Amino acid sequence: MTQILVINGKTARRANVIAHRTGSAAMGVVKAQMIDLLKAKLQSGVAHFIYMKKDGSIREAWGTCAGNLMRATQNGRGVSGDAVNTVKYWDTMAGGYRSLRYENLVQVF
Repeated sequence: MTQILVINGKTARRANVIAHRTGSAAMGVVKAQMIDLLKAKLQSGVAHFIYMKKDGSIREAWGTCAGNLMRATQNGRGVSGDAVNTVKYWDTMAGGYRSLRYENLVQVF
């Protein structure tokens, strides 16, 4: 059975960034697809996911990028997460914005 993998421009860019940072093209593609899944879940409600923090510790997070909450809390002066190769989200447990580097995403539930 042959499988076809379709990657859009943003996913390909993320895969290249991750591959460069990790030294693995395969890891780049896998994590870029995980980022796509995470972003879709963040847009549609609260997502549950795990990532490695900058200090090396593991963080289990629940976050969202759902429209109403984001519009109510954004100040409009920031840079998009994709511009700096991160995923930005509203942490529903801590009540503040957080971000994670593409290559540090471990799992999306």
